[in-house]
Amino acid sequence: MHESLSFTIASKILHGFLTYRELFNTYTRLTPAYFRQRNWQAIQVNHRQRLRLYKDLLFPLAKNCIEILNEKNSDREIWKRIKVEYSELITERTDLELAETFFNSVIRKTFPGLSVDEELMFVMESYNSCKIQNNEHLFHSYPASMGLNRIIRQILEDYDFGAPFMNKEQDVKFLVETVKKVILSRYKIAPETTTQILKSVFYRNKAAYLIGRTYLGHKWMPFVIPMMHGVEGVFVDTLIFDPNLMSGMFSFTRSYFMVEAEIPSEIVSFLSSVIPQKKIHEIYNAIGFNKHGKTIFYRDFLHHLDQSKDEFIIAPGIKGMVMTVFTLPSFNIVIKLIKDHFEPPKEMTRLEVRGKYKLVSLHDRVGRMADTHEFEYFRIPKNRINPDLLKELRNTANSLLEFTDTHLIIKHLYTERKMIPLNIFLETCTTEHGLSVSEDYGRAILQLGKANIFPGDMMTKNFGVTRQKRVIFYDYDEIEFLTDMNFRAKPKAETYEQIYAPEPWYLIAKNDVFPEDFKRWMIGRSDLKDHFLAYHTELFDPKHWQEIQEKIRKGELIHAFPYPEEIRFRPGQII
Repeated sequence: MHESLSFTIASKILHGFLTYRELFNTYTRLTPAYFRQRNWQAIQVNHRQRLRLYKDLLFPLAKNCIEILNEKNSDREIWKRIKVEYSELITERTDLELAETFFNSVIRKTFPGLSVDEELMFVMESYNSCKIQNNEHLFHSYPASMGLNRIIRQILEDYDFGAPFMNKEQDVKFLVETVKKVILSRYKIAPETTTQILKSVFYRNKAAYLIGRTYLGHKWMPFVIPMMHGVEGVFVDTLIFDPNLMSGMFSFTRSYFMVEAEIPSEIVSFLSSVIPQKKIHEIYNAIGFNKHGKTIFYRDFLHHLDQSKDEFIIAPGIKGMVMTVFTLPSFNIVIKLIKDHFEPPKEMTRLEVRGKYKLVSLHDRVGRMADTHEFEYFRIPKNRINPDLLKELRNTANSLLEFTDTHLIIKHLYTERKMIPLNIFLETCTTEHGLSVSEDYGRAILQLGKANIFPGDMMTKNFGVTRQKRVIFYDYDEIEFLTDMNFRAKPKAETYEQIYAPEPWYLIAKNDVFPEDFKRWMIGRSDLKDHFLAYHTELFDPKHWQEIQEKIRKGELIHAFPYPEEIRFRPGQII
């Protein structure tokens, strides 16, 4: 009886996984057509549908498994057998790692209160199994013997976007000149020199990216060619060799790419060779397999725990009113728990805060909002928890804590990339770095606005600074859609009573925003403030925010370039 039941459940889980993969690929394959049509709204809708797909399939499947198992849904012996049956069913699959993660998701939603369990789940089975392979069917190859001009022309022929080029001859000229200036001025072409570009095109927002590498100077040199489809046709926007810019394109602050990946691990392997500074879990995230990225991240976390001895501590910075945040100093993440009670003036509920995080997970993060992983029943060894942190957790989020003899189990949390809080960075940085980062702080707020996100609480303590000195927003409990806000100029006081009134004498609605007030608290350092106010005058102008709102309401997708405007071949070119 148990064998029949276990096989039934294993088969159902596999069927759910196959449905997920089929629909995931269907959504992904729609993107080139939308790019060809310049249907940017459809691209956004399609992206959100693919993001929702995993959970849309997971919850009904878990409910069905519970119904079939009846009261046996927490029977360990049955689940051991289900895992064995499922392992046999997927053993020959080329996406084995994704299938294992899908199984883990199902059991976590079916078996009540289950923490990570090596007997019942695939915990470390595929750890470090993603090897770099030389799979020539993945890419187009261009030997140096073809000559630079012919290689560039052939690349533009091989990637047909189904629409005419705006000016192909000018694109060829731009690319040839850039290669000569940046690469051939430093390296000499050798007989073994060759160029490879992935056949799969990476789509995001209004752009299509070609990802490649050239073997030159006894090493592989990666590059990216961003393609745009403007009102006058398709064109090459720039050519990128800078590894920091390339890494930023696959950043934890950006939306996932829409890219066809028949065997995802092969794409991941190629990308790992192109941008080796990116961890494997980050690359899986970047190509849309964020659930498996979460699995690999957790395996990295377990591996790091085994290799380290430091304690989890309260995260540096000003304590938040909504979240309790802690970290392991030797590991590059912070862990965030929603508090049991919020201090005034916060009036939201825990469910509302979770809703804000879900909103961010489904929204275009435009390189300015940190991606998070959500975990339930997350285990931490008790002997690694600093006493001050344990006290803080008990005082602020006690309802989320469970204890065993050896572990603290946290019922719900978010993990996020560790950054230096902007307020702490500005306290100690040089004037030069402060000017640059404060400029980027303003840009971050404006770019979020163009993506229809109003951060709400824009204090510097709610932003972080990355290793590349890029400013990222990470406190989501007060975010709103920009189009829901009412940007106003402050009414001018005209009477004595109005001038000296202790409280505002005019009515203020909950969604009213007075941009001129931003000047008072955004940047406090005297050597930075005047420059910041002069550099970002539009931040304090209600009309500027209203103009952004109008564009969004008309359905315009305002593209966020993941590289500086000045490196575009045609700066200011309308897309």
